[in-house]
Amino acid sequence: MDKLHIFGPEFSTFVRTVMLCCEEKGIAYSVGMEVNGQEIAFKSEQHFAWHPYGKVPVLLVNGSPLFESGAICRYLDAVYDSAEMLPGDAWERALVDQASSEIALYHYDALIRDLVLEFYFPKGEGGSVDMAAVEAALPAAQASITRLTEMLGVQSHIAGEHYTLADAMLIPILDYAAELPVADRLFAEAETLTDYLGRMREREASLKVLSGNA
Repeated sequence: MDKLHIFGPEFSTFVRTVMLCCEEKGIAYSVGMEVNGQEIAFKSEQHFAWHPYGKVPVLLVNGSPLFESGAICRYLDAVYDSAEMLPGDAWERALVDQASSEIALYHYDALIRDLVLEFYFPKGEGGSVDMAAVEAALPAAQASITRLTEMLGVQSHIAGEHYTLADAMLIPILDYAAELPVADRLFAEAETLTDYLGRMREREASLKVLSGNA
């Protein structure tokens, strides 16, 4: 059996995406910045040896590195038969890939990089939250929530009627956004998306991974 370690901090949304994938598929793994009993510093020489841009997550498969959460989850889905994260149909699979890419490329920035991180790692005076930066980020974040609500539509999941990689990409992002002091403004007109997040938070995998459930 392969030894799998997810290198990265457990609070990272992309690390959580891979954790959710493993949990949904019943794959044994370890996670964190410690590898084989040694703490590996973020952006250290070893980190850059595994990932040329010093990002997370990196999946270590028997010590061999694989980076980018989408590639990692697709690899795991191909190697482990349980609980498919990607549909077998080529068109449906392409739609899941499209949704996953949109979430990672656009919605992560609008909701996490430009908004959530200001609350968790504030850059205001004296270490306070920069509310001017928050207000500046809110329009794009609200547009992101509107778009995600449109993507969901009447479906049970973000890219169709089954849990897929796209859900694993999105759930950690929404989980953080929904806990912000400005969440009421963000989700004011997103009842279906709020209901979706509630259902996804109750999944066994989510109960083991997400902040509110850990």
